[in-house]
Amino acid sequence: MKKMRNKLIFSVLALAVAALFAFKPGPTSYEVDTNASNAVWTGYKVTGRHTGNIKFKKGTLTLTDGVLTGGSFEMDMNSITDTDMEGEYSDKLVGHLKSEDFFDVFKYPTSTFVITHAIPQDSKGNYKVVGNLTIKSTTKEVKFFANCTQANGRVTATGKLTIDRTEFDVKFGSGSFFDNLGDKTIYDDFDILVSLETK
Repeated sequence: MKKMRNKLIFSVLALAVAALFAFKPGPTSYEVDTNASNAVWTGYKVTGRHTGNIKFKKGTLTLTDGVLTGGSFEMDMNSITDTDMEGEYSDKLVGHLKSEDFFDVFKYPTSTFVITHAIPQDSKGNYKVVGNLTIKSTTKEVKFFANCTQANGRVTATGKLTIDRTEFDVKFGSGSFFDNLGDKTIYDDFDILVSLETK
């Protein structure tokens, strides 16, 4: 009788452990709401800076037990705008950014980023993010800090990427490649502040 009771207890424990593993939450992917998300770019030159927006075509954020573990996004380079000027000056800058001198959006209409590692920094949703950024035909690994939180069924993530544009064959006006540019020099590094919100 004691033997049967021990066998029953063992069976119950085994079932409990099996159930625990069976119902352990796995990775959950959340689709990015492209209407609620945005990227703000800022480029720097000797005489100042320019800034504007880029829209997203699609994206996902993957969480496992509430922790960011993956994700990706795709930027619509045709949507690039300038917000620090108006009228013909703004239109001229945007046209130049879309041209072969910069992002050549006719040939390369999208830029993408794919997370390869998301390393938690604390319990407040701060991460060091590592991933592969593709601009034009070049893919490079980039690293940056980001914040990702979940509330009311939605995931919100923000982070600022600082990118050396010349590594992606965007060399126009770069003092690293051209001499005697003077005050027409455009600095190599530019920033993209990414704000993502899921559906």
